[in-house]
Amino acid sequence: MAAPPEPTRGPRIALAAVIAGLSLGLDLWSKAWVWNNLRDQAAWKVSDKLLHFDFACNPGSAFGFLNDVDWARYFFIVITLAAVGYLVHLARTLPTTSRAAFVAIGLIAGGALGNLHDRLVRVYAGDYCVVDFIVVYLWGGKTWPAFNIADAVLVAGVLLFLLVLPRTEAPADGRTTA
Repeated sequence: MAAPPEPTRGPRIALAAVIAGLSLGLDLWSKAWVWNNLRDQAAWKVSDKLLHFDFACNPGSAFGFLNDVDWARYFFIVITLAAVGYLVHLARTLPTTSRAAFVAIGLIAGGALGNLHDRLVRVYAGDYCVVDFIVVYLWGGKTWPAFNIADAVLVAGVLLFLLVLPRTEAPADGRTTA
């Protein structure tokens, strides 16, 4: 019995683009809300022991990496542009057998572009920064470092990609892929 034909690339790329656009839109909307409502204001507690929203201006990256380095903004802009370029390459070359792989590409791209937007336009107290605002309580009153929607969808996309990549089959005709 012959294997079913590989799905066409166009709809898969469209899926990734829609997911990226929705992720980016949600991230930009949430950051605009935080910028307009929580900047220089008290935190908004959703739950005393679980979650609150609090404006934070992060000039570096996760866990404060490169916070105090003058060239960090340019470094992250270049890395983000290279990563998005690679995601475009993956979307054009990855086997189309896994819809989830294209969802992952869209999530990663949407998150990367959301934080790139902030690095290009957000200035607070004289610093370009990424707006972080989601604070999750852990045990003993400790909190996870503040993050944003872009961070969440990017991490979700990476995890999804890691789960589906080993099961993504190469095309039957022997073409090389990413």
